[in-house]
Amino acid sequence: MNPTHAAALPAWRAKLALYLDLIRWNRPAGWLLLLWPTLSALWLAAGGWPGWHLLVLFVLGTILMRSAGCCINDVADREFDRHVKRTAQRPVTSGKVAVKEALAVGAVLALLAFLLVLTTNSMTIGISFAALAITLAYPYAKRHVSMPQAVLGAAFGMGIPMAFSAVLGEVPALAWVLMLGNLGWVLAYDTEYAMVDRDDDLKIGIKTSAITLGRWDVGAVLAFYLVFLCAWAWALLPYLPGVAFPLALLLALAQVAWHFSLIRERSRDGCFKAFRLNHWLGCTVFAGVVAGFLENTPI
Repeated sequence: MNPTHAAALPAWRAKLALYLDLIRWNRPAGWLLLLWPTLSALWLAAGGWPGWHLLVLFVLGTILMRSAGCCINDVADREFDRHVKRTAQRPVTSGKVAVKEALAVGAVLALLAFLLVLTTNSMTIGISFAALAITLAYPYAKRHVSMPQAVLGAAFGMGIPMAFSAVLGEVPALAWVLMLGNLGWVLAYDTEYAMVDRDDDLKIGIKTSAITLGRWDVGAVLAFYLVFLCAWAWALLPYLPGVAFPLALLLALAQVAWHFSLIRERSRDGCFKAFRLNHWLGCTVFAGVVAGFLENTPI
């Protein structure tokens, strides 16, 4: 092997490892939190199996946009992150990846996601611009909004109207009800996340729901979960009669009780574990939607 190539290969691998760390590739829970409600909406819009094109489009698009969002967030928060033990070694904050480099990676990922959206229709393309705008705004909401998790909830819920629009060419009222309900779920799990860093965030002046809610944080998290599950139950039980979907909701409710046991003492480890496990709650609800359609489909 050429000595120059031999020396370059480790550097190339090291750079790739940094980029993968930048987009949180080894922490898929983040994009799964976006994926489950989006896929639920896709199944609901299609009345069952949506086809390979839309399934692959929304799975890849979700992963790409979440990864792009990580790049934007790390650039925006780099001065804050250096004061938080959990985030101090992120690639941009530690200086291992330059700001312009991180923004370039994010732009490429967002462009790839947009190319996927171009295979749908004009309404979905239009909604994707709104989704991008909210994604760009979220990192800066922490400076000015007492509950920036609500902005994140709007960003994380945009896959729902996009899924309906991609299938139907319109966004019915059902999609907005599901998106509002999903906002409750995002507020729940991102408040758990904010509870992990509350002490650090107070020192550096970032606004979060955990700080705003104060001693009401645990009760609010439970209320947010109930808003999510009740909204989706009210909206979807007429479409999914039978036992599959109600059973999934009961299993999700059991997970909420488990989360309460993890966060009630407000320990960092407990709150972070509760946050990381939320994708299973979303998966349970999605499985209930899929099983509900299978249950009600004649053989």
